Amino acid sequence: MPAAGSGLDRYDVAILEELQRDARLSNAELAERIGLSAAPTWRRVKALEQRGVITGYRAVIDRRRIGLGVFAFVRVDADRNTGSATRELEEALCALPEVSSCHYISGAGTFELQVLATDLDAFARFATHTLLNLPNVKDVHTSFSLGEVKAGGALPLSHLGARASASRTA
Repeated sequence: MPAAGSGLDRYDVAILEELQRDARLSNAELAERIGLSAAPTWRRVKALEQRGVITGYRAVIDRRRIGLGVFAFVRVDADRNTGSATRELEEALCALPEVSSCHYISGAGTFELQVLATDLDAFARFATHTLLNLPNVKDVHTSFSLGEVKAGGALPLSHLGARASASRTA
């Protein structure tokens, strides 16, 4: 994997900033905002997608408005931390639609999950009937979100400013 931000100039960074703000911008609107014409802007967006810098586009949905009132942080402790046992548990966790995010973590525990449920009863059923019965699960520890202060924020790009030069031609 190349060094962080390698090969990104100021136009690429500007594209990333604008698309994080509003991924529904038309190519013409995006081009106008970054100060390029439409054709080079389109080529740059396609190149960023092909290089894996832009990995997708999605709608941000208010979980409460669709009935997902419970947001929990769940640390899963594995019984064994061998390569095959960890991969098996990782695959099982990734297959669960209630798990919106899964991170392999350092320190206490093996995985940190973000789990969504309609209510506490639904979460309790999920934890006891599903999570605790996955392969290689030793224990689970749960903290509930009492309110979101910031969620789904844009990635910081200021560290790319020093590397982003306009030396590449548009």
